[in-house]
Amino acid sequence: MVDQLEEPGSGLRRDLSGRQVGMIALGGAIGTGLFLGSGLAISTAGPAVIIAYAVAALVALALAYALAEMMVVHPEAGGFGAVAHRYLGGLAGFVQRWIYWAAQVVNIGSEVVAAGIYFRFWYPQVPLWMPVVVFAVVMLLVNAAAVRYFGEFEYWFAMIKVVTIVVFVLLGLTYIFVGLPGREATGVEALTAHGGFLPNGLGAVWMALTVVTFSYLGTEAVSVTASESRNPRRDVPRAARSMVLRLALFYILGMLVIVTILPWTQVSGGDDVAQSPFVRLFALAGIPAAAGIMNFVVLTAALSAMNTNLYVTARMTYSLAQDGYAPRWFTGLSRNGTPRRALLLSTCGLVLAVFVSVFAPNTAFPLLLGLALFGALLTWLIVFASQLAFRRSRGEQGLPPSPVRLPGAPVTTVLAMLFTAAVLLTTPFTEQFSTAWKAGAPFLVLLVIAYYLVRRRASR
Repeated sequence: MVDQLEEPGSGLRRDLSGRQVGMIALGGAIGTGLFLGSGLAISTAGPAVIIAYAVAALVALALAYALAEMMVVHPEAGGFGAVAHRYLGGLAGFVQRWIYWAAQVVNIGSEVVAAGIYFRFWYPQVPLWMPVVVFAVVMLLVNAAAVRYFGEFEYWFAMIKVVTIVVFVLLGLTYIFVGLPGREATGVEALTAHGGFLPNGLGAVWMALTVVTFSYLGTEAVSVTASESRNPRRDVPRAARSMVLRLALFYILGMLVIVTILPWTQVSGGDDVAQSPFVRLFALAGIPAAAGIMNFVVLTAALSAMNTNLYVTARMTYSLAQDGYAPRWFTGLSRNGTPRRALLLSTCGLVLAVFVSVFAPNTAFPLLLGLALFGALLTWLIVFASQLAFRRSRGEQGLPPSPVRLPGAPVTTVLAMLFTAAVLLTTPFTEQFSTAWKAGAPFLVLLVIAYYLVRRRASR
C-alpha cells in the first residue's frame, strides 16, 4: 500500500514560501525573553546556564523532528492538534488544541501590553492603553490579510531580531578575543572568576532549566504552517531543523558572550530595557543610543511574537471547528482564504488578557502566565505521545516510514517526554512559574469535562 501525502482539504491557501515558513517559526520562538529575561536564568545557574541552554536545545530539536515527521504526512490545519486527534483520540486533540489556544492567547495579551510599555520608553506621557489598542488593531489587520502578506510581514519582523542577535554575538566574540576600540580583550576568565563555572551547583542548573525551556517554547508553531505551505514536505522539515539549530546557536553563543564579558552576579533579571545585557554590550562598543536601539528591537520582538501567536490561535480554532469541538461558524473563510471568524475568537481572548494584565497585574496575571507555561509544556508532552502513536500505527498498517524521522526514536522520544514532564513538575518550586499548576491543573480538568459534555451533546 502506497502512502500518499495527505492534503488538508480545509480551504486554507498554500501561499507561504519556504523562507517565510522558516522565519515565522524562528520569529515565534525568539521573544523578549532572550533580550530581557535571560538574566533570570543566569542569576540562578551562573555561567553554567550555557549547559542548561544546550540541554534544552536537544529536547527542542527532538520536538522539531517529531513534528516534521508527522506533518510531512499530515499537513493539516491545526498542526499537532489535528495529528493528536487522529492518533490519540478526540480527548487528546480537544485538550491539546484548547489548552494551547489559551496559553497563546495569554502570551498575545502579555506581548501587546509589553509592546505598549516599550513604546512609552520614548513617549512616557502617552497613556498605556493607546499604544496597546493601536498595536492590537495593526496585528489583527495583518492576520486578517491574505496569508502571504502575513508571512512577508513576519519575515521582516523576525529578521530584525535575528540581525540584532548576530551583531551582538559578533561584537561579543570580538570583545572577548580581540578587544574593542579603547578596550582590551576580556578573555574568558569571567567564566570561573566569580565562584567557579558552577557557583550554585548542578541543582541550580536544573532550576534554571524551567526558565530556559520557556525560551524554546514556540518551537511547535512551525507545524501549524504546514497547511498553508506551498511545499510542506520540503519546507516544514527544513524550517524545523534550521529553526532549532539557529535557536541553539543564538542562545548558547549569546549566553556565552554575556557571562564571559559581564560577571554573572551583575546580570540583571529585570524587565527594564536599560538593564538588558544587550544594551550594556552595545554601549561598551560605542554604539550611540544603545538603549533606544534595543528598545526598538524588543518592541519588534514583542509584536512579532504576538503576530505569530495570533496566526497560530486562529488556525487552532479553525481546526477545532472542523472536528466539531468549536462552533461550525468558525470554519468560515474570507475571500483570501483567511479564517477571520476564528481570528475573532482570539481577539476576544486578547481583550480579556489585556484587561487582566492592566488591571490585575499582581494577582490574576501571574496565574494566566502559569497557565501559559503549563499549557505549552503539556502540548509538548502530547506531541511526543502523538509521534509514538504515529509510528506504531504506520507499522501496524504496513505503511512506509515518514520521509523525515526523529533519530533514535522511540528512545529519544521517551527521553524527551521524561525531560519535559520533569520540568513541568519542577515549576511549583520556582519563583517565576510557581503558578503553573495552580492555574493549569484546574483548567485541564475543566477541559476534560467540557470535552465529554460536547461529545455527549453531539451524540444526541
